[in-house]
Amino acid sequence: MQTLEEIKEAIRVGLDSDEGLRLLTEYIEAHPDNDEALTTRGMQYWSMGDRAKAINDYLAAIRLNPDSKAKMALKATNQILDYYNKDLYNP
Repeated sequence: MQTLEEIKEAIRVGLDSDEGLRLLTEYIEAHPDNDEALTTRGMQYWSMGDRAKAINDYLAAIRLNPDSKAKMALKATNQILDYYNKDLYNP
């Protein structure tokens, strides 16, 4: 099994998204208390457009470690989802 750093590097240099997700999921199954792995998988889900699964992984990482980087990722996610441009809603 690859280390988390090896998986992250493979994703960074262009590993197929589905393959990266599969490797991260296998890693998380073997290391369920690794908040960094959950955060990384959440970021992978986000990049693939699966917002709900990304948020779920961020929340799981925060439950494991309240000081996790997932806290910042979740904050950014909420800011993106809460954004709206009032000019687009003018009749």
